[in-house]
Amino acid sequence: MMDVLKIGHVSKHFGGVAALSDCTLALGKGKVTGIIGPNGAGKTTLLNVISGLVKPDTGSVYFDGHDITSSPTHQIASFGLVRTFQIVRELGGLTVLENLLLAPPHQVGEKVGAALFLHRAVRQQDQENAARAREILVRLGLWHLADRSASALSGGQKKLLELARVLLLNPKLILLDEPAAGVAPPLLKDIIRLIRELNGEGISFGIVEHDMHLIGEVCHDVHVLAEGRTLVSGSFADVTSDERVIDAYLGMAL
Repeated sequence: MMDVLKIGHVSKHFGGVAALSDCTLALGKGKVTGIIGPNGAGKTTLLNVISGLVKPDTGSVYFDGHDITSSPTHQIASFGLVRTFQIVRELGGLTVLENLLLAPPHQVGEKVGAALFLHRAVRQQDQENAARAREILVRLGLWHLADRSASALSGGQKKLLELARVLLLNPKLILLDEPAAGVAPPLLKDIIRLIRELNGEGISFGIVEHDMHLIGEVCHDVHVLAEGRTLVSGSFADVTSDERVIDAYLGMAL
């Protein structure tokens, strides 16, 4: 099976600290891939490098045939690679629906000339974006909260809102940074269900997570990071029974 994402020999230092050290791994196209490891293993730094928020010192990142190692974040997103964050960054002064309507790129009404003279085109695109946003909110069980301030949502609902925003970008690959953190069990079940459904529709996932239940439930493959590099890769059963993983991580996580 083809890889949708390839990370080759990536290193990143912050001062004298090596957050990533010759890290190499791949995410299979059409698969859900877990990335686990102890705190400080480099997992979030890896997501930051992939998504363009941090430039690596060495190494390469390829997504769907594109070399995105030095690409800006907006270009990476335009290729279909999007991410969520461990700490949700909702716009609390806006409603749930308004948070979604800011997400689509290349909106005609963002240009002054178009806003002044292309009223029909602006109105048509706004209607299309609103319809798509409603469809996504209904699917994620948030439509009844569309007019509520995003800051009033629970932790789990904010995670769903962030997922809704990235879905508006028609992604090929979604990177999730600890989607289970701070989420109540009923909503976590919804998140697991949505990951499975979206993956079944062709969207690939890379998931950084400490919740081994979620990783075991949805992931086809798992990479274990330790000290900034890939320690072991394989199926969930294989990596969780590996003595190196138990010593480096699972002995603390379980």
